[in-house]
Amino acid sequence: TKIISRCRPSKRKALKLNFANPSIKPTTRFTLNTTGTTPFQNSHIERLRSHSMESWGKLKLSSDQHWDFTAEDLKDLGEIGRGAYGSVNKMVHKPSVYIMAVKRIRSTVDEREQKQLLMDLDVVMRSSDCPYIGDCWICMELMATSLDKFYKFVYCSSDDVIPEEILGKITLATVKALNHLKESLKIIHRDIKPSNILLDRKGNIKLCDFGISGQLVDSIAKTRDAGCRPYMAPERIDPSALGITLYELATGRFPYPKWNSVFDQLTQVVRGDPPQLSNSDERRFSPKFISFVNVCLTKEESKRPKYRELLRDPFIQMYEERSVDVAGYFCRILDQMPTQPSSPVFMD
Repeated sequence: TKIISRCRPSKRKALKLNFANPSIKPTTRFTLNTTGTTPFQNSHIERLRSHSMESWGKLKLSSDQHWDFTAEDLKDLGEIGRGAYGSVNKMVHKPSVYIMAVKRIRSTVDEREQKQLLMDLDVVMRSSDCPYIGDCWICMELMATSLDKFYKFVYCSSDDVIPEEILGKITLATVKALNHLKESLKIIHRDIKPSNILLDRKGNIKLCDFGISGQLVDSIAKTRDAGCRPYMAPERIDPSALGITLYELATGRFPYPKWNSVFDQLTQVVRGDPPQLSNSDERRFSPKFISFVNVCLTKEESKRPKYRELLRDPFIQMYEERSVDVAGYFCRILDQMPTQPSSPVFMD
């Protein structure tokens, strides 16, 4: 069993983990069956594996704090999430007293799951210079909650709305993270949704979950059929999923009705008109915000702006310059939310 990245919350009861292993650093490596893959895919998988193996058993908390550590250096504070690959626990690194989220992977993951885990870890480790991507210390930084839990509490439990100025800062951080992935790493995320955007009490907003992100070659994704279908654009490009996410955060509801089948879902997304944000009796938005969300939701990919254009959008520019007490707002809502070991949701 190996410890790698990720943070996210859940309401499950705490799970006591047995860390009897003498060391985190593995003595063997992933063996992936590359039959049926292209030379490009083979070399990419091998690079991911090598990059991850070089960093196992090393903990980097800051530029001047580096630790060689084993599982015995971690104290388990309880489970905060569980998904297809294993569990996520809140833990403290005893020598530094640093609290983080630790993802423990079950030993039975198959080849496809191994590739997704390697991709997730690789993207996070190569994004250390982007403040809008979750930090990686092999174990992952612990955020306070994810936006899906946050907005559902605001709209359903508090009967309130998320202020547009907060939505502006969320939009700014997410677009910057996506632009970094595209321009610096040649990666598209392909699973933008509220549960994959995390926040903390300091007002930080960070993107996570890169397991199904796609490597780009000449701006064309080399992988197929990934992502959460309800957030997919017809061409499955991140800006459209961002538009759906912002619509959901701004209104407190998903823009499409409930589908009876995957066929109904794909038919509506591909053949139907895209959702459009507008003012209503319940909520008024600025023209700049409405314009930004709706341009992201443009159905024709050729008419949908690229990240560089989105970063020049008047709505983004306004919140690039405007000071907003995001931390104060987050803390006020988090103080009202049910107490958990941590709040981020691990997996849908």
